[in-house]
Amino acid sequence: MVRVRISNGRLVDPASGRDEVGDLFVADGAIVASGRAPDGFTADRVIDATGLVVAPGLVDLGVRLREPGFEYRATLESELVAAAAGGITSVACPPDTDPPLDEPGLVEMLKRRASSLALTNVYPVGALTRSLGGERLAEMMELAEAGCVAFSQADAPFADLTVLLRALQYAATFDLAVWLRPEDSALASRGVAHEGEVATRLGLPGIPSLAETVAIATILLVARETGARVHLCRISTARGVSMVREAKADGVPVTCDVSANHVHLSEMDIGFFDSNCRLSPPLRHPRDRDALVAGLVDGTIDAICSDHTPVDEDGKDLPFSEAEPGATGLELLLPLTIKWGGGRPLPEVLRPVTVGPARVLGIPAPTLDAGARADLCVFDPSLWWRVEPSALRSQGKNTPHLGYELQGRACYTLVSGQVVFER
Repeated sequence: MVRVRISNGRLVDPASGRDEVGDLFVADGAIVASGRAPDGFTADRVIDATGLVVAPGLVDLGVRLREPGFEYRATLESELVAAAAGGITSVACPPDTDPPLDEPGLVEMLKRRASSLALTNVYPVGALTRSLGGERLAEMMELAEAGCVAFSQADAPFADLTVLLRALQYAATFDLAVWLRPEDSALASRGVAHEGEVATRLGLPGIPSLAETVAIATILLVARETGARVHLCRISTARGVSMVREAKADGVPVTCDVSANHVHLSEMDIGFFDSNCRLSPPLRHPRDRDALVAGLVDGTIDAICSDHTPVDEDGKDLPFSEAEPGATGLELLLPLTIKWGGGRPLPEVLRPVTVGPARVLGIPAPTLDAGARADLCVFDPSLWWRVEPSALRSQGKNTPHLGYELQGRACYTLVSGQVVFER
């Protein structure tokens, strides 16, 4: 294994709050020391990190890799390259592939493919029901043994609440985590934008906030009844944040995340039918956006994710109501997180993209301590760059941030001590 010395970098460790300039030493896939080199250490490679931040690699809870079944939108290789370019060293991928991840063989194949690429750690989320049909439970224990870290319906609804109850009862019995997108499919039916003034003015069918809050209320009640570990994916409403805050205070085993897009954008950004702003959940009222930011600050929201959903041009180059929802986001997660952080201490800013999501995944918290796996992101926090299709390595070029100037970009990414990306 290559021995690497990262010299004169700003060492930022969200797990401990550490923030100081120094050297970091990597050998045999792990961090072996910081500050002074261990006895007998000889570097095979030296990375000059003067003026750069050296931090644990980012962990992203929402990444659609599009394989198998949707390779015309993106491939496993193209998206893992994009993840590495974004400083992301671990990704969780939902089960809504074609076919869905409801068979151990599919999960094992995905893990083998990802391992052969040797880019980013991939953590599959298995299908909660067979074929994501919402009726019969998948073989969850077999999927867990194949490598699934949690189970989800992605955006697919349950046939009825009995299935949700049985799923959480089963998950609680075997201490399995269940990830759920809180949206009532009947209330959200045919909607394409947040139900409010903007949707009314543009003549777009709306999705009310109630579609989310009714679903959250139901999930929390069933979670309380069963004791199952539940993670709410991509909450988007102020009331939803309040409900999670109250549930956590009451001891309900619930966590949640938010899309980086929803931390910065609102329904006002739809403008004149910009289909890049067609997202799921929809961009909400500015008051909702502000509540999401507050929820991140006080720890109610555990993680920021990219909600990476690459869509091909044919799926986006359509009228707003007909466009496919989703946006590319792997290479934007870091700068959008920095932008959210503003003037807050950098260890605190990076917690929702390192320590927080790692805890949700159930993997060791990323750290710069000696002995930790050397999954690292070395980035320039002051570098400004323009978001343009040519600047993105993802096969998906669709994002509501096209044309924006963002600050912060990964310069090197290391996974298990190997440099998998350098700018």
